[in-house]
Amino acid sequence: MTSSDTSSTGPLAGIRILDMTRILAGPTCGQLLGDLGADVIKIERPGVGDDTRRWGPPFLTAADGGDLDESAYYLSVNRNKRSVTIDFSRPEGVALIKKLLKHCDVMAHNMKVGGLEKFGLGYDDLKDEFPELVYCHITGFGETGPYAKRPGYDALAQAMGGIMSLTGDPDGEPVRVGVGISDIMCGMYASTAILAALRHRDKTGKGQAIDLGLLDTTVAWTANEGLNYFTSGELPKRRGNQHANIVPYQVFPTKDGYFYLAAGNDGQYQRFCEFAGVPELATDPRFDTNPKRLVNREELIPLIQAVTPNKTTQEWIDGLEARTVPAAPVYNLEQTFEDPQIQHREMKIEMDQPLAEGGKVALLGNPIKLSDTPVTYRMPPPTLGQHTDEVLADLLDLSDEDRAKMRDDGLI
Repeated sequence: MTSSDTSSTGPLAGIRILDMTRILAGPTCGQLLGDLGADVIKIERPGVGDDTRRWGPPFLTAADGGDLDESAYYLSVNRNKRSVTIDFSRPEGVALIKKLLKHCDVMAHNMKVGGLEKFGLGYDDLKDEFPELVYCHITGFGETGPYAKRPGYDALAQAMGGIMSLTGDPDGEPVRVGVGISDIMCGMYASTAILAALRHRDKTGKGQAIDLGLLDTTVAWTANEGLNYFTSGELPKRRGNQHANIVPYQVFPTKDGYFYLAAGNDGQYQRFCEFAGVPELATDPRFDTNPKRLVNREELIPLIQAVTPNKTTQEWIDGLEARTVPAAPVYNLEQTFEDPQIQHREMKIEMDQPLAEGGKVALLGNPIKLSDTPVTYRMPPPTLGQHTDEVLADLLDLSDEDRAKMRDDGLI
């Protein structure tokens, strides 16, 4: 049995998390905490595992040219974790979970409300036995309220949270954001909540429960659009790529593609007009201040759209950068990962994965850059049950014979 590299110099070194989450929100949280140095033990069902392992294609290509049972979806949020299989629907499995909790600081799960209580693993079941435990529960709608027991998914949260009503073309249907942003943001909120609860425990010695819902977090990041509605009483409209409060602040066509112009103040707008060869638009009394441009958006935008195809995307970017006007090319993902800034910031990484073709797996980098305790990439996303023997032997001192019997019984 080969031990994994769980050693870490990260800021969360010494923190251990029992991660019973699956899909995206919870695993996003676990991966972030793992990158920061926590020892994350991912609990999975024997023979089944996290549902997303099979959410493909694409799947990771094996060394023999076939597919590994690891989809790109699963790979995206499961590095720096140790996979342990336990059937916690059985009393013996519950007993194993509780033994592991004696060695853990945090427990996280995203089963429906009441899902773990029926196994005796709810917060109220555990808080007296584990008073220092931070217990994080992620659900679709939170633990309370009329929708608490409904199953929840990212798309449902986007639909009900108002984000879809703000996304898409003005004359089109509401549009879901291209990635599972409600899940991802909920995972990020969860990581912040866990860190806050750990800080409280440092001061008081007491753990606590964390209740997070996808819908709540989606509503929370309606941000300025939510406040626009509160302040004006008017429902925000879908504007495609346009900004609700700034003009011009949107995508424009070029000779060979598109670029995003973000003229955040009147000076930037004036310098854009000069470079675009339409200085008269900067002094036109309909457009010389942002409030006027906002009111007269429908008149201004076609005038800008008429001139932007006269230059290539790179010409616009170079010219506007020289004039300190914020602008960016609109990339596809291939262009994103070829960009020298993205490469310099190491937003694509490779980790050793002996089972994969070429012995490597490509993953997205962590954007957090800490000067003294940087994130670390210690373990690639684990195969199902890869660390079951290691964890049960090291933490629970279970013998080879004990583990073999449990495996024969289907418990692990």
